[in-house]
Amino acid sequence: MSSASSLPTPSLAIGIDLGGTNIKASLIDVSSGERKLSLSKPTLDGEWEGMVPRFANTVRDLVLALESQAGLGPLSVGLSAPGLASPSGRCIDWMPGRMHGLEKFDWPDFLQRKVRVLNDAHAALLGEVWVGAARGCRDVFLITLGTGVGGAVLSGGRLLRGAMGRGGHLGHISVLADGPLDDFNTPGSLESFLGNQSLQTRAAGRYANTHALVDAARAGDTLAQRLWQESVRYLAVGIVSLINVLDPERVILGGGIAAGAGDQLMIPLQTYLDEMEWRPGGQGVKLVLASAGEWAGSYGCVAQFLSDMG
Repeated sequence: MSSASSLPTPSLAIGIDLGGTNIKASLIDVSSGERKLSLSKPTLDGEWEGMVPRFANTVRDLVLALESQAGLGPLSVGLSAPGLASPSGRCIDWMPGRMHGLEKFDWPDFLQRKVRVLNDAHAALLGEVWVGAARGCRDVFLITLGTGVGGAVLSGGRLLRGAMGRGGHLGHISVLADGPLDDFNTPGSLESFLGNQSLQTRAAGRYANTHALVDAARAGDTLAQRLWQESVRYLAVGIVSLINVLDPERVILGGGIAAGAGDQLMIPLQTYLDEMEWRPGGQGVKLVLASAGEWAGSYGCVAQFLSDMG
């Protein structure tokens, strides 16, 4: 990273990735994609300072700190967060159950700056397209594997948002019609067979999380191996179905589970895709791990400004 004194003066913007655990903030040169400086603070979801959620004041502190280092005055801010972003890009319209105070919170009004708000998975994909594993792609989708299963789609070079922002919720496609209902009332969703939040039910409480499941499978635990292979097969079913609908040139896998599992995920998944994928003329879709790292969301927020500018 460059020191504050060596920061150049081209156009800079701030990307904020507001997560459930941490808030990541980056100062990014929009002309080169170089990340000049990054800061992170805990989100402290559920804590309030008067009538304002504490995370909002933390975001403001991070913005002011980065602007101070840049020495250029107020900067544009891109902010990603869980939930459905409003069409205006001023707030998250819908995020029930957590991130209390986030719904309808007007970020341009609060920060008194130009702010563009978008969904966190959408931002992660835009970050991968700009500086990561999807660089140069116009047709690509991202599946994120973590507490839940998220996703985002770029089609013809445009981010798929849909009529109300639901576009890209790839974890909530059904891969088993008779399966249990998920949080969105979808039977047998992809998330039901892969997300951390469903593991306790699937494994009868034997593994604390999916990382522990993968570690046990590596160590030769037969139950863990069976459960993991089942999970990977359902993921393959979901991916080949999405390939048939979206016709991507590349599929990106991101999130903590994908990064931690590595070959334990990619090798069997590729084997299943070799068996299932429709490949006209023998041409298959490239499957890769996300590469923009933990700052993908903050990159994607700034990438959205570039997209807005045409």
